[in-house]
Amino acid sequence: MLHDSNFLKENNARHMWHPMAHPAEMQAHPPKLLVAAEGVTLTDVDGHKTLDAVGGLWNVNLGFSCDPIKKAIADQLNELPYYSAFRGTATSPAVELSYQLAEWFKPDGLVRSFFTSGGSDSVETALRLARQYHKIRGERDRTKFISLKKGYHGTHFGGASVNGNANFRRNYEPLLPGCYQIAAPYTYRNPFDESDPETLAKICAQLLEDEILFQGPDTVAAFIMEPVLGAGGVIPPHESFMPMVRDICDRHGVLLIADEVITAFGRTGAWTGSRLWGVKPDLMTIAKAITNGYFPFGGVMIGDKVADVFENSTDSFGAIGHGYTYSAHPVGAAAALACLPEMKKANVAANAAARGDELLAGCEALKEKHEIVGDVRGKGLMVAVELVADRGTKTPIDKATIGAVFETAYAEGVMLRVSGNTIILSPSLVITADDVQRIVAALDAGLAAQSA
Repeated sequence: MLHDSNFLKENNARHMWHPMAHPAEMQAHPPKLLVAAEGVTLTDVDGHKTLDAVGGLWNVNLGFSCDPIKKAIADQLNELPYYSAFRGTATSPAVELSYQLAEWFKPDGLVRSFFTSGGSDSVETALRLARQYHKIRGERDRTKFISLKKGYHGTHFGGASVNGNANFRRNYEPLLPGCYQIAAPYTYRNPFDESDPETLAKICAQLLEDEILFQGPDTVAAFIMEPVLGAGGVIPPHESFMPMVRDICDRHGVLLIADEVITAFGRTGAWTGSRLWGVKPDLMTIAKAITNGYFPFGGVMIGDKVADVFENSTDSFGAIGHGYTYSAHPVGAAAALACLPEMKKANVAANAAARGDELLAGCEALKEKHEIVGDVRGKGLMVAVELVADRGTKTPIDKATIGAVFETAYAEGVMLRVSGNTIILSPSLVITADDVQRIVAALDAGLAAQSA
């Protein structure tokens, strides 16, 4: 495709509002304008190439040149570009994908799929199914949801209501009633001044139980959490936390929803975040990497306990009055079917674990070198570098400074992601050890420019 660079630059951010951005700021400072990608390398409108340390948006796990997925999309467009999955019709790619996913997620105890158009859709679906599960069982007061502060669960009203960050909530309030947040096991910043991750995990788990008891267990539908918190700043809990959560939910009849839109398919170094912590959730949200980001697609994986209640229901409460025009889209399903074997072939989970250890070590070395690095944390290829103006007070760095770090790294040939005062690194799961060193070197240059 030919690109008229002058036209693109003149119209960049002029007619399109960008997600998660202020329109006026985008117009004053237009975003990077990308025109091509190959492997793990991006090319902008001026021909400048950068290594993508963002992985698209946590989702391009196989890089930008996975031809089998592209071919599957093209072939499906020629064969059957679309048909609805509403009652009465199904398509062959969706049927086959549901079978493959039941096999893929068997170790997580998940046996059924409900397909969506993406992560926010998947969260909305999981919340609805959780409420409906209790209604089928006759516990119709179980409507409340509990989640973690700093957690991120998409942008629909349900997802925003269980989000744990005010910047995703305040401009859209009032949100869904009956949603409550507890403190996250965020070792670097927590209200208990607790620096031991295991102790903090126990405190936060107890907060969950206290909140369930305070609300009344018979009013709580589900607890939703990311196995490793992503957009909230990459916060890996202690390994004991999610198992404690599972036990608490079981004792009180509360469903556990694992939001794995980011963590499923290998990013943590395990094939799912739940598997990483040895936990079987009742519902799991998936999206992003299921098609390598090449087609909007997602789903909710459903555990046998929940599936049995729905499938044995004999009244109208068991009917699913929910769905999307693009649920089980045949092109998306075909893309996912091509993606699954490619992820296995590349063993991206193992590579994420190995490269993630290298990336974390490289960033920890930068902490020793640069005073503005307050904290480094991560799991697999989810790594955060939190910048502060003062290590003693942990005062967040100002927006201009972290923006300058981003620009310097970009000039050095690496695309970073900035979220508040934190740099988030989530590169494709096929990166090499050399790619890791390039990321660390570019970040080093950005930090050095601000420390000078």
